[in-house]
Amino acid sequence: MARVSHKKIKQLIAQKQSKITDRQFFTSRILANHFADIAAAQTRRYGYRRRVKCSIIWKPKNPSLACTDNALIQINAGNPQVTRQKGRQARYEQVCGLFAHELGHVLYTDFLASQSYHSFQEIGRWFPENPPLRNAAERDAEADLLAYQKADPKNVGLLGRISHDILNVLEDGYIENRMLMDYPGILGSSLRAWRKNRLENFPTIEDMIDREEDGGHIWMTIRNAMLSYMLWGELKYGGTPLSDERIQVVFSLLSELDTALASRDYKDRCRTANLILIRCWSYIKDFMEFCKDQAEDTAPGGSGSGDSDNLLSKLLSSLMGGSEEGSGDTAPVDAGSTSSSPGGTATGQQRAATAALAASSNDSEENEGEDAQTGSGAGEEPESEEETETSAGGAAGETDDSDQSAGDETAVQLGGGPTPSHQKVSDQEGGRIPLQETSEVSAPEGGTSERDDDYEGSGYTGAAADIERLLNRIAEDSVTTDLERQRTEELTELAQSISYGDIHDGVNKTVHRIASVSDDMKEKYQSIAGELLHISRQLQKSVLQQMQDSRRGGKQTSLLMGRRLDSHALFRTDSRVFYKNALPNEMPALCVGLLLDESGSMSWNDRATYARSTAIILYDFCQALGIPITVYGHSTSDRVDLYSYAEFEAIDRDDRYRMMDISARGSNRDGAALRYVAEKLVRRPEDIKLLMLVSDGQPADYNYYGTAAEEDLRGIKHEYQRKGIIFVAAAIGADKENIERIYGDAYLDITDLTKLPIKLAGIIKQFIRF
Repeated sequence: MARVSHKKIKQLIAQKQSKITDRQFFTSRILANHFADIAAAQTRRYGYRRRVKCSIIWKPKNPSLACTDNALIQINAGNPQVTRQKGRQARYEQVCGLFAHELGHVLYTDFLASQSYHSFQEIGRWFPENPPLRNAAERDAEADLLAYQKADPKNVGLLGRISHDILNVLEDGYIENRMLMDYPGILGSSLRAWRKNRLENFPTIEDMIDREEDGGHIWMTIRNAMLSYMLWGELKYGGTPLSDERIQVVFSLLSELDTALASRDYKDRCRTANLILIRCWSYIKDFMEFCKDQAEDTAPGGSGSGDSDNLLSKLLSSLMGGSEEGSGDTAPVDAGSTSSSPGGTATGQQRAATAALAASSNDSEENEGEDAQTGSGAGEEPESEEETETSAGGAAGETDDSDQSAGDETAVQLGGGPTPSHQKVSDQEGGRIPLQETSEVSAPEGGTSERDDDYEGSGYTGAAADIERLLNRIAEDSVTTDLERQRTEELTELAQSISYGDIHDGVNKTVHRIASVSDDMKEKYQSIAGELLHISRQLQKSVLQQMQDSRRGGKQTSLLMGRRLDSHALFRTDSRVFYKNALPNEMPALCVGLLLDESGSMSWNDRATYARSTAIILYDFCQALGIPITVYGHSTSDRVDLYSYAEFEAIDRDDRYRMMDISARGSNRDGAALRYVAEKLVRRPEDIKLLMLVSDGQPADYNYYGTAAEEDLRGIKHEYQRKGIIFVAAAIGADKENIERIYGDAYLDITDLTKLPIKLAGIIKQFIRF
């Protein structure tokens, strides 16, 4: 491949950036990673040890907006409530506001208590205790509710869905209030933008009453009125008089709603939900019967077997808001002494909200027209009609333990409290507050909740720059992926142009190279690379000083022998009294090719593991010393498979991650792979070309094995030695006899596998001595 032009790459990035559509931007892995990093930055400060992942999908016909199970935040950026905004910055603020809302659930919602609430309800009991009943009407409502549950198992599910929604209404108001107080920066300002848009488009009570005549229900109106009060502290009456029964029902619950809004104890919201169920039981019961009737009417063939629970979910999801109550089995991160169950994994039933948002629609999604575009003008790529999704999250070395050891929030913030102004967003990692062992937390008294009607924003002006930075990263990722695909084509052309000799000419060859490295591979690399890179650093230290001295030149003293006596050292008794003047010298140009056997036999005795470790160490070693290196693996299936892990000319910075794909595969036709890598080295301009092989010394493919195959390998070695290639063949494990028999003087004895990378690096050091 031709030498990479980084100027050309920058030009391509600029061109690509102007063509990135909203769908591409919002569903990009980079944006998902961006939000996952924000979540990590906020949750880590509370000692929250499990990284929250983020998934962004584009499903315009799906009414859901966002949900979380305390391990994954999922956002539907294709929802019309987002795409109706004019301009990408406004849409980004809406998505960021949705993210802030769901992060609020992660930070403040007690999923353990929620789980307990629903578990108690399924067996006909109240959580955390029986609700206080004021009069006979409420006692009758409770008795009727419990009897309704027992009458039909389907009623349990319907009532559970209703109570789930009521708790979500209460919890949404609480967590948004907390987020606005605690995060006045980009999260708070984006949440305010989302709330403003939401309020403008929130239906009035008059609108909801009109819907009651067209498939709606009075309970849906009451429910929306309660949500309006919890979120904004007001009701959108429209033209509805205050005497309307819906408004009066909400007015009668204001004291309980205020308690649910202000209390940091999730159980208080459970108590409020219980009271709402009892005091609004007549409306709720009628609503559930309404859902049953609607389900029966829509059942195929009038069978009466429609799914009323699914219909109820759709009706509730269609209401303004679209954010569903989280499901999970963990406590809030500031839950003090409350610990969560290991693993932080929700049950299948509890993940229903997340699964519903991720589920595919029956029909392909329609484009959102101009609202779904970037508005950049001509040349913009059209949106695909297919639904798209991307997710990011898990970081290397992090566990899924949901063990939380944070106390009250103000104490965890080391007494400083929330920052009074916005924080600048950066693409670089910053310092984390270390987890500290504490014996107690502060317990302030007399806290109040107040409205700030004069607030005009935090003054954060970096949203446009944030988007520009993300767009640049997305464009860079897209360009490098395209260039890597082009590189694979060029590598394939090289494979086809090589003369392999009669023994290999009729064999198909395929070059494999990962165009875009996944986050999973990066995480796996980070989890194992520490000790390997430490070995590389130690090897580098042993030659860096020598290289610097040679390049600098000058007087070298304290020598045991030489032609010149150092008069200043004649007093020494160790005979180191000579010196010499060394001229500056440059390191001879050297390039390295590493070829790894990936045959099935490499799976035994950890051969593939040591081969992978060797590749990672040598690659880092050569990169640090400025030595061009290429790393290939090979095996066979019905063809010769060549796996490109690292190339001489880097396009992206991900070659070290690609080496996590090194593994034991099929058979091995060593001769074809050896010729391919040797030919790549021959075409290099460096003076010294070193080809290092790591193999078990057993060529084994269809009609390619035994002494004939070994003779082929010896012939290839002699041929390319005459062309200036230096061979080093390292045996893995007990295969040294095979390797020595095939490669002769190029054989390197590695009986102890743990010393394989060190010895190979030592070979490289021999060629950079002066």
